[in-house]
Amino acid sequence: MFPLATPFLAGLAIAAAALAGKYGIQAWQTLKTRPPKPRVRRFYDGGFQPTMTKREAALILGIRENATPDKVKEAHRRVMVANHPDAGGSHYLASKINEAKDVMLGKTKGSGSAF
Repeated sequence: MFPLATPFLAGLAIAAAALAGKYGIQAWQTLKTRPPKPRVRRFYDGGFQPTMTKREAALILGIRENATPDKVKEAHRRVMVANHPDAGGSHYLASKINEAKDVMLGKTKGSGSAF
């Protein structure tokens, strides 16, 4: 019917695809050059007190001071996985994380030693 319509439509489709590709590449390059968003700190970043308080323990575990025991255990597991000595973490940090869990759960270590 229309012998010139087919090549015209094919050319129009190719031009549309090229234009879409051009804008897609520009959008990708703009996305790559955006400054990175600052990350939110997830864990306590600071020194330790000589005697751990409940506030410090909550900061270390990343929970509230009045958290339930289940929340304390869940937070302890999460922080310990990130800092476990077998996964390249520090033994000192692992002991402080365990101490924080004990303080939050109300467990106190005995003052006597078996040595």
